[in-house]
Amino acid sequence: MHYGDVPSYPKTEYWKEGSDCCSWDGVTCDLVTGHVIELDLSYSLLFGTIDSNSTLFLFPDLQRLNLAFNVFYGSSVSAGFGRFSALTHLNLSFSGFLGLISPEISHLSNLVSLDLSWNYGAEFAPNGFDSLVQNLTKLQKLYLSGISISSVFPNSLLNRSSLISLHLYSCGLYGRFPDNDIHLPKLELLYLDGNSNLNGNFPRFSENNSLIDLGLSSTNFSGELPASIGNLKSLQTLDLSDCQFSGSIPASLENLTQITSLNLYHNHFSGKIPNVFYNQRNLISLYLYRNNFNGQIPPSIGNLTNLRVLDFSDNQLEGAIPSSVYGFSSLSFVFLGCNLFNGTIPSWLYTLPSLLELDFRHNKFTGHIGEFKFDSLEKIDLSMNESHGSIPTSIFELVNLSSLNLFSNNLNGVLEASKFEKLINLTYLDLSNNMLSLTMSVHSNSMLPNIKTLDLSHNNISGMFAWNMLPWSSMNTLDLHSNLLQGPLPTPPNPTFFFFSVSHNKLSGEISPLICKASSMQILDLSHNNFGGMLPHCLGNFGKYLSVLNLRRNQFHGTIPQTFLKGNSIRTLDFNSNQLEGLVPRSLIICRELEVLDLGNNKINDTFPHWLGTLPKLQVLVLRSNHFHGQIGFSKIKSPFMSLRIIDLAHNDFEGDLPEMYFRSLKATVNIDEGNMTREYMGEAYYQDSTVVTIKGLELEFEKILNIFTTIDLSNNKFQGEIPECIGNLNSLRGLNLSHNYFTGHILLSFKNLKMLESLDLASNKLNGRIPQELTSLTFLEVLNLSQNHLTGFIPQGSQFQTFGNDSYY
Repeated sequence: MHYGDVPSYPKTEYWKEGSDCCSWDGVTCDLVTGHVIELDLSYSLLFGTIDSNSTLFLFPDLQRLNLAFNVFYGSSVSAGFGRFSALTHLNLSFSGFLGLISPEISHLSNLVSLDLSWNYGAEFAPNGFDSLVQNLTKLQKLYLSGISISSVFPNSLLNRSSLISLHLYSCGLYGRFPDNDIHLPKLELLYLDGNSNLNGNFPRFSENNSLIDLGLSSTNFSGELPASIGNLKSLQTLDLSDCQFSGSIPASLENLTQITSLNLYHNHFSGKIPNVFYNQRNLISLYLYRNNFNGQIPPSIGNLTNLRVLDFSDNQLEGAIPSSVYGFSSLSFVFLGCNLFNGTIPSWLYTLPSLLELDFRHNKFTGHIGEFKFDSLEKIDLSMNESHGSIPTSIFELVNLSSLNLFSNNLNGVLEASKFEKLINLTYLDLSNNMLSLTMSVHSNSMLPNIKTLDLSHNNISGMFAWNMLPWSSMNTLDLHSNLLQGPLPTPPNPTFFFFSVSHNKLSGEISPLICKASSMQILDLSHNNFGGMLPHCLGNFGKYLSVLNLRRNQFHGTIPQTFLKGNSIRTLDFNSNQLEGLVPRSLIICRELEVLDLGNNKINDTFPHWLGTLPKLQVLVLRSNHFHGQIGFSKIKSPFMSLRIIDLAHNDFEGDLPEMYFRSLKATVNIDEGNMTREYMGEAYYQDSTVVTIKGLELEFEKILNIFTTIDLSNNKFQGEIPECIGNLNSLRGLNLSHNYFTGHILLSFKNLKMLESLDLASNKLNGRIPQELTSLTFLEVLNLSQNHLTGFIPQGSQFQTFGNDSYY
């Protein structure tokens, strides 16, 4: 067993009874008295509990005790440890102590070093930490990381001139860190990281200090960095990451000539990065990402000849990268992604001998990607730029490359699949959203033997794809959508395959039932192709992991699979624009995760599936342009369709009155608080749902469905009677289309409550009476059609009504 680089072994097993204990491994005795004064049983594979009557506590002269890195689960730091009155060094770290730490530990007044760190579950009693600090006046080193202190930071600690090391990482410290100047001339290490409720300003240290490491990461410290930071001339590590600091970086940072690691990421720093790096030649890692820095990279960066990590990503830096930089022989990680850099990537970056990762994503780099001179690279991300030309040939020689991301550029040219043969370590490849072509031979070997994710979508790949070249056994994601592929569909044999999309191509043929053997598939998108034939019945029983099944815009006929697997994970079913017929499968009622059901533009002949109202997460229901018929009818469910917010029943043969109960239960279209609601799209990290709706008189394809979008389209049916009054309560509706029916009565005055309404179409009904003046309060209304009714009186004036022509009324 090892803890880090230190091997553990059972020291006590080599102790021989009857021999001189002073010769035992881990035991040190006083040369004069022969009494045991030191006991080091760290890394000794000890386990069990240490009771307060343990023989361990029978060594009154003990000065040093080290039990670190053992397994004493269930033991507490008991009162027995308080008996060692001569103890100067106590180390119980990483040993599984639990529960309350005995207050007797604070009686060890001779302690110089105390380490109780990383005993998760051990905690001080109320005021226990304060007592320890007050009583242990000789302490030089205190390690309590991971112990539950749950206390404010004691001022008295800052008065201990003998203090050398203070490790209080993730202790539950809270409140404000003292604002007074710190005069601790011997203090070398101060770690307060991970105390998220500890706030304050950056500590002010006097010029007479010896501080080497300072860690305040993941705390609530805030404010600007003071010029006095320049007093920390011995500092080697500064970690202020994940705090609330703001303002600019003081020029006095240039005084930190011994610094090796500078971590300022994930704060609110702003302004230009100061040109202060001329004398910081020891700097190895520089992390400034996720701030608000602007301007250009300072030229003094070129002096950091020992730099290994440079991370300026997620800022607002701009301009060109300095072109005259030399001596970066150790630079291994360069992260400049998500900024506003422009120009070409400078030539020196292609000549770094130790470069392992290069991330320039989401900038405005132009020109050709250069040729890399060394094959050390493991990860490249140049995505979302404006690079053009072909992919450099040197990339295909990078035998250590595991990830290549070039998506969303202007790359073109013809790729030969055989060029990928040397990239045997590549597991992630994304070349999507370019203008690339691909030539393949059906007799070629696997082009990427260990690839797991392959995305070639949105390119110009045409013809028959050599599916046999893909290493199906290792892949889990294949995205080829939006190309010009032809031929039949392959059957992914890999049981771990989870994402497969070939949508928006010209593929044809039938779907083999063998596809159902890919039982781990989560997303299957075959939409917008020329597939035909009948759907395999096993699609409903595909597997419990299937989340998305999208077969939109093909030529499938026959019926929808009637049996769905119990306990399935189906979230989206899209069969729109095929030639499917028959009934809506009743087994859909067991699809409890279903959010999107789109059966539009088929030949389904059924009555309204009111039983779908039991599905708790159903948000989108599209049944338009089928042969649905009959009355909507009443539901036996108390509150059906509570999550539904996009409803399209248009172009069917529904008839009769509209039951009010359905509209009363549409809670997802009422009182949406857009100001306090995070706007998200329906779907998952790699796949977003889409749908087609008719709104504002236009058929629009929503490639993504915003979680605040709501619309109801019941047009082109045979509904009759008065429009239900309660529709006026759906105050978050964006679109309402009841046109081409047989509705009678007046235009509802309650429509004035639809404050978010952008489109209202009541055309071609039998409505009568006046147009309510109150509708002029609908300030978001862009499209209004009340024509082909029996309306009388004056047309309201004011607001949006001034923008509508006569065709809105006549």
